[in-house]
Amino acid sequence: MTVASVQQDDFLAQFDPFRRELLAHCYRMTGSIHDAEDLLQETYIRAWRGYAKYEGRSSLRTWLYRIATNTCLTALDGRSKRPLPTGLGAPSSGPTDELVQNNEVPWLEPIADSELADSSDPASIVVARESVRLALVASLQHLSPRQRAVLLMREVLQWKASEVAEVLATTTTAVNSLLQRARERLDEIAPELDDVEPIGSDELQELLTQYVECFENYDIDRLVTLFTSDAVWEMPPFVGWYRGAETIGSLIRHNCPASGAGDMRMVPTSANGQPAYGLYMLGEDGIHRAFQLHVLDVDARGVGHVACFFDLALFDRFGLPDRL
Repeated sequence: MTVASVQQDDFLAQFDPFRRELLAHCYRMTGSIHDAEDLLQETYIRAWRGYAKYEGRSSLRTWLYRIATNTCLTALDGRSKRPLPTGLGAPSSGPTDELVQNNEVPWLEPIADSELADSSDPASIVVARESVRLALVASLQHLSPRQRAVLLMREVLQWKASEVAEVLATTTTAVNSLLQRARERLDEIAPELDDVEPIGSDELQELLTQYVECFENYDIDRLVTLFTSDAVWEMPPFVGWYRGAETIGSLIRHNCPASGAGDMRMVPTSANGQPAYGLYMLGEDGIHRAFQLHVLDVDARGVGHVACFFDLALFDRFGLPDRL
């Protein structure tokens, strides 16, 4: 074994404990798990090349986050944001409107909880999941890349303004200004982010059980009662989005291929620190095949938001079969 390979093995052993949390950081910055994986690999390459010059003046974790952040900023330069349909700026759609699909939009992607930071500290896991909630990641897309970076380093990583300034090669004053503008922008586009009514674990499980039963029994009337009055339903790559429990129920009645009990089955998983389900639709051959992935936002009032992703490649990422 050569000296270089020994050094690389040593570096890999030190890098690996931070791999998942760095992946989550790159995901928050980009809104794409595929982009995040590419940027994590680029971070590894840059860190390995600079490892010989690493002098330990900061912790290895801090040093790696600096590299990952700047890698993301370089990659995001000139790129379009990754929205959900609600982020396109159009008003909500009617339940009987024509469904318009746009595969040219670089849509926001969910991330499986299994890909988040792995830690023996339960508090760290909670922080990791809260910081990748779908509504937050979608809102971050409305910020400039530098505003995103500052907000995440200051409020998720809890870095000092002076540390962030060093990463971005700017001043502490500039960092504070970027943070203020980022907070103001988030308050403008998503004031409800901090206005969430917690739900107890027993109540949550009961609500989720009913949600699944309503789909599997094709009980749309009952399903409507589970949504909040101002609930939002969206389903990229379709550009429309829908507000209100009754509107969502009407949308499902008019457009869902299912027509009765047994046509749909759901398998639980979790995404972005939220409950999620793989929905399977019955085919003419009697086989239930992957159809869409539901990511739910739930609070004490009920189901407030559902993002349905039609990208079937997500099923494999979430460890879900392509058929039942």
